[in-house]
Amino acid sequence: MSRVLLLSISLFSFLLLGFTSMPTKVDEKESSIKTELQDDQSLIKWLSWEEVIELQKLEKRKILVDIYTDWCGWCKRMDKTTFSDDSIATYINKNYYAVKFNAEYKEPIKLGDKVYNFVKKANQKGRGHHELALALTMGRLSYPSTVFLNEETQVIQSIPGYKDPNDFEVIMTYFGKNHHLTTPWQKYQDNYKPLKKRE
Repeated sequence: MSRVLLLSISLFSFLLLGFTSMPTKVDEKESSIKTELQDDQSLIKWLSWEEVIELQKLEKRKILVDIYTDWCGWCKRMDKTTFSDDSIATYINKNYYAVKFNAEYKEPIKLGDKVYNFVKKANQKGRGHHELALALTMGRLSYPSTVFLNEETQVIQSIPGYKDPNDFEVIMTYFGKNHHLTTPWQKYQDNYKPLKKRE
């Protein structure tokens, strides 16, 4: 069995176990988050990992993870152009739980029985990466990267690099409505009808 396949199986297992075995605490904050998701569709509702875990217990959804760094110019451009597009924000809020995850986050994140930590780069002040970002991108860190997870928190696909609103819309709808399970990407892309007309 190849190392990549073993890594993929391990990642799927930790995500599935991690999201189902963390301690639960359903409270008013959780309900208000869900209400905000339904009421305000003009901006993407970025959530923490903890909030997503709690919301998955109320309503299973796919998860969209934006992996970025503070110094990444293309990440900022994607925030400004793609993620601020109203039709993209509305679609994401309706079909996904969205997590904005800094790949250089310094605090440990515990999922299941595994703790993921920040790994400092040798000879570089404060630079490095979080092990969870590396795991979600299957060892291929690139900024920005968008990772799509299914309702069972298994990685469907990690998409590296900046995507403009038109390109991103095709990708998010491909995974959002499970077209990836029945339709080859090229066929879907060739026949795609945009949610709205853009310049």
